Amino acid sequence: MNFEHFKFLMSNTFKQGTEDDGALPAKYDSVAVERLHPLVLAYVGDAYFTLYIRTRLLAYEQNKVRILHTFDAKMVSAAMQAQGYKGIESILTEEEIAVVRRGRNAKSNVPKSATISEYRYSTGFEALLGSLYLSEKFDRLSEIAEKAFVVISREMTNTAGKI
Repeated sequence: MNFEHFKFLMSNTFKQGTEDDGALPAKYDSVAVERLHPLVLAYVGDAYFTLYIRTRLLAYEQNKVRILHTFDAKMVSAAMQAQGYKGIESILTEEEIAVVRRGRNAKSNVPKSATISEYRYSTGFEALLGSLYLSEKFDRLSEIAEKAFVVISREMTNTAGKI
């Protein structure tokens, strides 16, 4: 996307007027999950997993934000998400694996903090979470997030000195 197109989208996204209740009208009536770009799914999945991890960590610490942030940042890193995905891959359905594959193959920039492989697997994992969330498959979403949390926390326990 070029800069002019970006500026156009920014200036027109919420420009359609307002509803009677003062809310901005939605551009779309519904979300066709299967038609969304995998990076959009990963965007939603990243938000979900971050919130999941942060609330899950409250079972261990409720007063020290710095400790919460340290663990949160490590657990949602591309390297740890890739480990989490590899630990749960065997329980995924063919449909879920296909979503992960779409996310893994999406073109995106790879940060310096992760290998290309780690980043691709974490993007695929986030795309799966985003797909499940937007499809309202909340039981399955919780199951996968919890199993990934366990895998990641065990991995961190084995490498506790690296936090």
